Amino acid sequence: MDRVIDVLKQQNIDLSETARATLEQYMEEILRMNESINLTAITDRDEFIQKHYVDSLLCAGDIAGKEFDRVLDLGTGAGFPGIPLAVVFPEKQFVLMDSLNKRIRIIQELCEKLGIDNVTAVHGRAEELARNKSYREKFDLCVSRAVANMSTLSEYCLPFVSVGGMFIAYKGPDCEEEVTAAAKAIKLLGGGTAMIYKPKAGQLPFEHTFVKVKKEGKTPKTYPRKAGTPSKKPIA
Repeated sequence: MDRVIDVLKQQNIDLSETARATLEQYMEEILRMNESINLTAITDRDEFIQKHYVDSLLCAGDIAGKEFDRVLDLGTGAGFPGIPLAVVFPEKQFVLMDSLNKRIRIIQELCEKLGIDNVTAVHGRAEELARNKSYREKFDLCVSRAVANMSTLSEYCLPFVSVGGMFIAYKGPDCEEEVTAAAKAIKLLGGGTAMIYKPKAGQLPFEHTFVKVKKEGKTPKTYPRKAGTPSKKPIA
């Protein structure tokens, strides 16, 4: 876990012994379950720490000390980046959403077993949950490592973010063209100008570039469109 400690220190965040132990336990549980249920393609512990923990926590500095008290991880998969962030920030509330119920049940089970009590795991599609009054524009921050182009991902995520909040997308290293192409969609959905942030070269190796979008206005009621449409026909 030394790399996790280092990447957090670079962001002026200390990892408590309790948090470190919880991250160790969560990794062990996921790798154990992965032998019978496909949760992650990564089975080497060092690679797991780098690609699931360090990568997830590279945006921790954006959350520390900010008024991001309610955080959504959309398309969480096996709990990334939501679980590492929730463990580091136990004072904040996290909702982890995924369309595959099997993953959500596992996250619920592990959070209960490991005492991660600031996480709620929710099953459903973004297009449907974003129309639920309990979730629509109720989050200070939405993070997502889900695989989708920026236009589609914005339609999934921005409807959940309250005005004044933030959406952070984990994207590949060369995402400038994709982000530029999504500018119209982002504006239409209530977002401001997308800012691309790449971790400094002096930091530990990283997997993603971050695209940050501030929510400046309410998302029109017509969005997100019905299930499947954002991916098949991205806003152009």
